[in-house]
Amino acid sequence: MNLPLIPPDLLARSDKILFIAHLALGDYTYLQNCFEAFARAYPHLKLDLWVDEVRRTSDASQWPHLKKNVLYDWLAACDFIDKVYDQNYSPELFQASIKDAQQEHYPIVVSLGTLRPHFYADLAREISPSGFIAGLKKPLGLLGMHHYFTFRKLDASLNPDIADRSSAPHISDVHAEWFRRLFGVQIAPSERIPFVHIPDRFVEAARARVAEWGFDERQGKLVFINPFAKTRKRCWPVERVARLILEMRNQPGWSDACFIVNAIPQEVGRVKAMLVENKLDRTELFSANENFFQLPAMLAQCDLIVSVETAVMHLANAVGVPVVALMRQKTPEWAPVDKANSTVITAHQRRDWVKAIEVEDVVHALA
Repeated sequence: MNLPLIPPDLLARSDKILFIAHLALGDYTYLQNCFEAFARAYPHLKLDLWVDEVRRTSDASQWPHLKKNVLYDWLAACDFIDKVYDQNYSPELFQASIKDAQQEHYPIVVSLGTLRPHFYADLAREISPSGFIAGLKKPLGLLGMHHYFTFRKLDASLNPDIADRSSAPHISDVHAEWFRRLFGVQIAPSERIPFVHIPDRFVEAARARVAEWGFDERQGKLVFINPFAKTRKRCWPVERVARLILEMRNQPGWSDACFIVNAIPQEVGRVKAMLVENKLDRTELFSANENFFQLPAMLAQCDLIVSVETAVMHLANAVGVPVVALMRQKTPEWAPVDKANSTVITAHQRRDWVKAIEVEDVVHALA
């Protein structure tokens, strides 16, 4: 058996470690299990996390949006993460965070940045000039040779791609393999299912909202529909949400269902107009615009979640609610990992966006 890339004796005598990553909610949904497993394996190590903002900008008009990243709410509630560097959305704050991190004198820094890994190799070494630095590095090839000397700053490197991809590994398998090779931490498949611990006050608020809508005394099921993702390629047309609701109500088992339609803040107006235009009863609009935990708390109240490939889809597994996932063919490694509670509908052609999935495809899957 190969030894871990991070020397075990170094892990044993160190008091802290810093992980560097660029994270969206979906990334953390699966990496969280790895961080927790690491914390269990090395309880004497203080685990700190640098969340880099890849949209960092000097444009001050963008800062309020970047500052309010709902991922930070989730990270702040994780009891196995000690310190989070989350103020990196402007060049000035980025430099201030580097100086702050340098004061910690980290004996170990590990970069999990898959985008621009050479940049994060530089950043890790800048934060810890004399520490042990490990990072992700794909084979350079001719086009990447100009990064050769940057990657020499790493004391250990790891190819982020699993060598044997014949089994079509899920992203959780990829992450688990990283932690096995870096630290010798074994994460069984059953320990890779996402989880989220929702504070009681958000659970109570979600229940109160459901009662306010009159859904707490419903006879049928409560369905959460999310057509929005960060990119247009992963979004589903809003008008199809109305058609899906009407079609489901024509199907056995769904005629008395109630529906919640999720909207990102900038799309709230459009969803409201759609609901009014189609005169949909027992259908309400929802948007988690104050705190991350509003979203999983509401998801946990539902009996079914229909979502495009975004955080909602992954969080469905985390709260244990069955999900119908609408996906492109290009990203099978990001399908929901809990297959027993997940139905995946993929677009028909590899080049197709999620909008190529028709209402009839979803109704057929439900039937």
